[in-house]
Amino acid sequence: MKIPSLLTIPNALTGLRALGIPLFIYLALVPKADGWAILTLAIGGATDYFDGKLARAWGQESRFGELADPAIDRLYIVATLIVLFMRDAIPLWVIAVLLIRDLALGAVTIGLTFKSLPPLKVTYLGKAATFNLLYAFPFLLLALHPGWPGSIAYVLGWSFTWWGVGLYLYTGLSYFTTAIAAIRVAR
Repeated sequence: MKIPSLLTIPNALTGLRALGIPLFIYLALVPKADGWAILTLAIGGATDYFDGKLARAWGQESRFGELADPAIDRLYIVATLIVLFMRDAIPLWVIAVLLIRDLALGAVTIGLTFKSLPPLKVTYLGKAATFNLLYAFPFLLLALHPGWPGSIAYVLGWSFTWWGVGLYLYTGLSYFTTAIAAIRVAR
């Protein structure tokens, strides 16, 4: 009996990562259980890496994974940014820059859909940008705590944040120009 392409280990990891979003929000805001919240982010980051790696290695790439993986990445980023802002760990401009980038890409994705064009393929640099941000967030949360662990986390968190924001904007511009060119050709 053939297993449906949706029922794969990579897709299960993607689903697990999606379930981590509300868990992270709860842990970081309600009991302020930062250790558990950071562990949730770490598991989310690991599953983000392994779902794609396993899907390619095992020939289990799917349309669901292709669409859900970047969507869940964006949801993780937005949820974490809001939590970090609510906890006074990041300024509003960081959220604004990242959301404007994602809104612009969302608009061109709609344009691609209307022209019956495939979605943009995530590039290595695009993944690196997301990974930098996903590495930054646990450190920024840990930086809220006093002492030398908080100080080290602050430096690491903001280092990953700056690299992540820079790569996120660079890849966003690259994706945007690629999409616009594809839409123009489709006319």
